[in-house]
Amino acid sequence: MDGLDTNELIDRALAGDQAAYTELVKRYQPQVQAVCLKMVHNRETALDLTQETFVKAFSALGTFDRAYTFSTWLYKIARNTCIDHFRRSKLETFSLDAPLRTREGEMDRDFPSPVHTPEKYLLLKEKGRLISEAIDSLPDKYREVIHMRHSQELPYEEIAEMLRVPLGTVKARLFRARELLKKRLSTI
Repeated sequence: MDGLDTNELIDRALAGDQAAYTELVKRYQPQVQAVCLKMVHNRETALDLTQETFVKAFSALGTFDRAYTFSTWLYKIARNTCIDHFRRSKLETFSLDAPLRTREGEMDRDFPSPVHTPEKYLLLKEKGRLISEAIDSLPDKYREVIHMRHSQELPYEEIAEMLRVPLGTVKARLFRARELLKKRLSTI
């Protein structure tokens, strides 16, 4: 079955070949489970929803339109299965406009505006400038590892390889650089 493409497996599954069903599950289960896990953020629930997705997919396999890829069709079923799960869960909701009831009485809710005011924008810009200055004032060996790790997002191993230093040295330099930055920025 490993040598068969997805369309051949679908044809065999539609003809009642249980091994073809099993092979389709084997090929697509990790991706479907990842889709479910990304949506529900709970491993056990994602496993249940993955199984439910395959049950739904195989019962509707005859409706699969081969103009599309099987994986896209399957992921859509997984997404809809997760949405159905949320609907069944009946998440507790509340109005953002309604006052909050407490033992002391009612209080209005106050939410910060997601829109940056000119003052907030200037403060963030100034803070960024101060952080850049603090980084630039670090000794070369510390500044270099900070840029590689946080600006370029390189893994420790790659930094060690590029600088031709042991992994422990990279970690020590990053620790020391962060400590120096923390000390310099504590006055901000």
